[in-house]
Amino acid sequence: MKRFLATVSYDGTQFFGFQTQSDVRTVQRVIEEALERIFKQRVTTIAAGRTDTGVHAVGQVVLFSCPIEIDPMSMKNALNANLPDDVYVRRIIEVDENFHPRFDAKRRIYHYFIYNSKEPNLFIRNYAWWFPYELDIEKMRVAAKFLEGEHDFKSFMKSDDTQQKTTTRTIYRIRVIKMRNRLILIRVEGRSFLRRMVRNIVGALVKVGTGEWKPEKIKEVLELRDRSQAAATAPPHGLYFYSVDF
Repeated sequence: MKRFLATVSYDGTQFFGFQTQSDVRTVQRVIEEALERIFKQRVTTIAAGRTDTGVHAVGQVVLFSCPIEIDPMSMKNALNANLPDDVYVRRIIEVDENFHPRFDAKRRIYHYFIYNSKEPNLFIRNYAWWFPYELDIEKMRVAAKFLEGEHDFKSFMKSDDTQQKTTTRTIYRIRVIKMRNRLILIRVEGRSFLRRMVRNIVGALVKVGTGEWKPEKIKEVLELRDRSQAAATAPPHGLYFYSVDF
């Protein structure tokens, strides 16, 4: 039986996250329902990472087994014909039987967009965090350097998450980029992440950007390993699961 890996984009606005849950709309559910219509049987998918309610994806990857004879391009077209208009399969490739999208991932990249303007932009309100106060980009960049490398990120995890065996993670790089049209991009690259870790990092960097925290405060919070000492979580709608490297 063939195994396919799909690169999927989705607008998370109308989804209650990626992972299947009872009685709510999720990305995994609509993908598996589309596959069931194509294959006439239930198929379970495995993704490279989970996204929360309201979080978007540009390059999520989803693995599934294919019980029919079909080539990757035809599979892509069949899936897109059966998916709702807020999910799109960008590419499908065939992978070997030992491939695992979560365990074989070497780098995951997340993008977070902040719309930094005194007035809101209603047309991007579901796709960037509107923050009306001035932000010092240079100080945010200095603060971000304290998070790079291997650290215990307990201060930056979801406070009630008890499923993690370890809270040590490695951040390869964090970039804070001033873009056009008052947008700020925070790009976070790492091998794996704790739940809400990227949004909590963004919340902390914004606290530095406003001047409420000095950049060195990030190092102090990191070493405390106490979520209650960190900044508030940035809202979900500015976050994008951008890509995965294998």
